[in-house]
Amino acid sequence: MSERTLMGNGLDEGDTDASHHSVKKVDPGKPASLTWKRKLNGEGCVPSMFTLTFRQKLQMAPIGITLFQHIREQSSNGRRGFIDPFVNRYITSSDGVPLGGVGAGSIGRSYKGEFQSWQLFPRICEDNPVLSNQFSVFVSRTSGKKYSSVLCPASPHLVKENAVSGIGSWDWNLKGNKSTYHALYPRAWTVYEGEPDPALKVVCRQISLFIPDNYKESSFPVSVFTFSLYNTGKATADVTLLFTWANSVGGVSEFSGRHSNSKIMMKDGVHCILLHHETADTQPPLTFAIAAQESEGVQISERPCFFISGDSPGITAKQMWQGIKQI
Repeated sequence: MSERTLMGNGLDEGDTDASHHSVKKVDPGKPASLTWKRKLNGEGCVPSMFTLTFRQKLQMAPIGITLFQHIREQSSNGRRGFIDPFVNRYITSSDGVPLGGVGAGSIGRSYKGEFQSWQLFPRICEDNPVLSNQFSVFVSRTSGKKYSSVLCPASPHLVKENAVSGIGSWDWNLKGNKSTYHALYPRAWTVYEGEPDPALKVVCRQISLFIPDNYKESSFPVSVFTFSLYNTGKATADVTLLFTWANSVGGVSEFSGRHSNSKIMMKDGVHCILLHHETADTQPPLTFAIAAQESEGVQISERPCFFISGDSPGITAKQMWQGIKQI
């Protein structure tokens, strides 16, 4: 979670004219000139289901029987088959640029802002989004006005969440009609134009790392997110950016137990949270690392753990959210 102050002219406090520098820097808040674009409230063209004729079913029966026998054999040995056509898949038309994707797994991301299509283990893909994994923004102006929202349009899946203490209690105020997603792999930009604050433009840039002559690190499911804020209002704005992440590898794995979170302080003002995940189904354990760097005018704070649903003792998702709104 980070917080910074914007002046009425759209610059951060302490910003100076950088025109005297000889090195030309890339503007992280400016999307590339040629990108794939979508409005966040767009539904796209959802792939439709199809059926086979009786003759086609007869022709494909030998393949189906072979696949069924293979899947049954793999299951008896405690393994998953490389393909399982008998499993219902989560179908969506909102896929965007994933985190990673070169070789050692990836985490998909929709153009609406959802983290989905978890492919962290061979032959396994958890399609459904983990809705608690979100970026959110809180704006407080000297004029007294306040705005807050998750930076993702409200999902119909939220009706199943605990609205009393879970993530359903958060402010899902983003409509998405003024916000645009730009994609040019391995980069993506989401431009929130006047949402939720009409006088604030927020640009989120996502980039997966591709290191020349280094396939190993380049293949990791890693991504960097940068945010650029532009204040077009007359009043100064204090802006808090929140990033929440469940200790999950997709599906319902966050409820499998034996997970733990910890925080460490690194060099150069880098704050880091480690999420240690004890994976079930004989898969190896893994650790997520989430880091953010302090700089002039940017302060970082962290909370290693809160409960995203249910009535467990401890800080709930609602209490965490309300605490930030009161800052």
